[in-house]
Amino acid sequence: MSIENLSNRPTPVTTRQIKAARALLGWSQEDLAERSAVSEPTIARLEAEDGPLGGRPETVTKIVSAFVAAGIEFILENGGGPGVRLIKRISIGPVTRGTGP
Repeated sequence: MSIENLSNRPTPVTTRQIKAARALLGWSQEDLAERSAVSEPTIARLEAEDGPLGGRPETVTKIVSAFVAAGIEFILENGGGPGVRLIKRISIGPVTRGTGP
């Protein structure tokens, strides 16, 4: 792999970000497994190692996609360190139907 390819690679998501995202959502490893279609033992194995989330690229994509669909935003290294946050969703109240004119 050339240096150019290395410099174009995105900053990887870390296992700490995955654990923090689960905590924000109140998800267990089992919940993440169900929502990502990745086995619970695989999630446990990946979370056991500190650092960048390992595993196959398609596995990482499934896990990250499940979190993004649930409203998690991954914050990459920006001087303050990597992190996660729950995106505020705009809640629209129920539609009321009146008997107006």
